[in-house]
Amino acid sequence: MRCFVLLIGVAFLAVPRLAVAQSDEIQVYDGGLAAPGIFNLTVHNNFTPKGLTTPAFPGGIVADKSFNGVPEFALGVTDWFEAGLYLPLYSRDKDTGWQLDGLKVRALFAAPHAGERRFVYGVNFELSYNARRWDPRRITSEIRPIIGWHLEPVDIIINPILDTSYDGFENLEVVPAVRFAHNFSSGWAAAVEEYADFGPLHAFLPGAQQAHQLYGVVDHVGKTWEIELGVGVGLTRASDKLTVKLILARDLNKKEPARQTPAQPSSRQRRGSE
Repeated sequence: MRCFVLLIGVAFLAVPRLAVAQSDEIQVYDGGLAAPGIFNLTVHNNFTPKGLTTPAFPGGIVADKSFNGVPEFALGVTDWFEAGLYLPLYSRDKDTGWQLDGLKVRALFAAPHAGERRFVYGVNFELSYNARRWDPRRITSEIRPIIGWHLEPVDIIINPILDTSYDGFENLEVVPAVRFAHNFSSGWAAAVEEYADFGPLHAFLPGAQQAHQLYGVVDHVGKTWEIELGVGVGLTRASDKLTVKLILARDLNKKEPARQTPAQPSSRQRRGSE
């Protein structure tokens, strides 16, 4: 497993990407995986009531009053590997209306049974095929390390994400995300999340040109559905001023759990962004 992950990581890092304002997935990954053989559907949607009025590149989507989203299909392959497909990416902006924006595939590797561990770790790789209005580059990728601690009832999760357009190691885009959450016995959690874009690895952008958004988030793990709702505010001039995100997730072929004793904790699905 380690050699396989290392080879994929080198391929992704060897060669990266321009920052783009839009994101179909606003989520922090905590290392949780679908159980082997389980298909999971996660629907990501976000709306920007008050955003940037200038596209990140000529012909790009205008963030202000735009709507973006994607269905994400995941399959648990082993207890340490999950495969995913995002199809289709879609968006609507006030200038061009509804459009399809591409697709993504991903491979997520993580320590087994992350929800039952005090320290969690993993890495997610994504490969994207983009419409021209979504990204000036047809092919882009993401490498997302996952580091976290479950300090009951508090979670601390860090995703030091790097994006690439395959245009040189020095142009890797540094776009980290972090999550601090408090979990309640009712199955609800309240969290603060921060998503940033510092610019290329070789030369961070000046502070005013960096994107920083701070989210207040609530989520709930129910018997059938997981729900996450968040509201984000921009902290710099280069950030969208207000964004709302909604994530819905469920297993499509959920297995009934065997009868458990209190000493046998149930598995926990991934609750996790870009």
